[in-house]
Amino acid sequence: MPRQISNDDGEPCLLVAVQLPDATDEDTTDSLEELGSLARTAGAAVVATQIQKRTAYNPATLLGKGKVEEVRRAARANGATLVIFDNELTIAQQDRLATDLDTRVIDRTALILDIFAQHAHTREGSAQVELAQLSYLLPRIRGRGVELSRLGGGIGTRGPGETKLEVDRRRIRRRMRKLENDLDQMEAVRKTQRKQRVRAGLPAICLVGYTNSGKSSLINRLTGASVLVENQLFSTLESTTRRLELPDRRKVVVSDTVGFIRKLPHELVAAFRSTLEVVRSADILIHLIDATREETLADSILAVTDVLADLEASEIPCILAFNKLDAIEPGKLSYLKRAYADAMPISAITGAGVGELLVAASGYIGNTRTVTLAIPGEKGDILSALYREGSVISRELDGDKVVLRVSLPSETVSKYLGYLANDARNVH
Repeated sequence: MPRQISNDDGEPCLLVAVQLPDATDEDTTDSLEELGSLARTAGAAVVATQIQKRTAYNPATLLGKGKVEEVRRAARANGATLVIFDNELTIAQQDRLATDLDTRVIDRTALILDIFAQHAHTREGSAQVELAQLSYLLPRIRGRGVELSRLGGGIGTRGPGETKLEVDRRRIRRRMRKLENDLDQMEAVRKTQRKQRVRAGLPAICLVGYTNSGKSSLINRLTGASVLVENQLFSTLESTTRRLELPDRRKVVVSDTVGFIRKLPHELVAAFRSTLEVVRSADILIHLIDATREETLADSILAVTDVLADLEASEIPCILAFNKLDAIEPGKLSYLKRAYADAMPISAITGAGVGELLVAASGYIGNTRTVTLAIPGEKGDILSALYREGSVISRELDGDKVVLRVSLPSETVSKYLGYLANDARNVH
């Protein structure tokens, strides 16, 4: 049965989810509620939702024929001009559904890309979002060219715009190569900055977490930065890096990142690789968790750990921190402490628990640094010294060089600066 939802200002939209046997009712409901939050962030007003349980997707429309008609009637009855699917749609399914429902149709990926387009304010952020959108759109281009005239304006059509998208595949690929080259140049600047931090002996802390978990608020609290804080999903896309003095007087750099989410489009992960590289190059991660999301807590934690695995950052030491302590009841806090004994409760707004968090971070960092070194194969003495002096995390061959990711005592890192790897995994 459709669920009616009170209307707000914004483009009226109807949400649809297809539930397969491997998903529970709770999973589907949580995902659909999150889709509603995404829709509202994009500027839509959710007027109703529809769920259909199926053993398999209908290849033509995802939904069964009868359900398509039910969705069409619900959209018309509620004045919805947009239907958003929680499931990924092929271009053929999207076209067929738009015709059958007589309304615009987008999927979750297009919605997230639209939100990123709204929130990209820097040259790098805009380039990353445009690259992600073109990567998403390229497979959806018909042989005769992109057909956006039927889409018009509105949610799901922001970003590169019709002028840039109404071109053939060759011109879009050329544009993508240009964006990739631009981003590579920006990444070169980041690499130089990382090398400077290594030479200065500055360990790196990175804040990670689900979108809207409070990372911007925490970096503001820690460093006095003025990062924009909004109660919206993906309000921050650009990484912010600031210096910080730990309780033991050691200097470190601390960075935040774009928020993670379930079903984060792979196009975004690929396009934001340079921004997300701050995660892989950290000495320690602080995984910030929104303690008010009690019902979906486990899912949000899993979503973050999945993205960290995709980024090959699972082996980096990580502290769990439950944020928004000021907004939860004492009873819920007691439950969280029992369920997640290793996590630290904090409030980025009031500062409660933040001092203890920094003390814990100091202990994790210790007196070691993790670097990626490219050692010529004939330098057997250097390789032996690294195994003797440090702890080798990974080893792989790259032509005639041995690439080691190794944890070393801080005072010995300077001896090996000449061997720092030049790839994106190198230094922090």
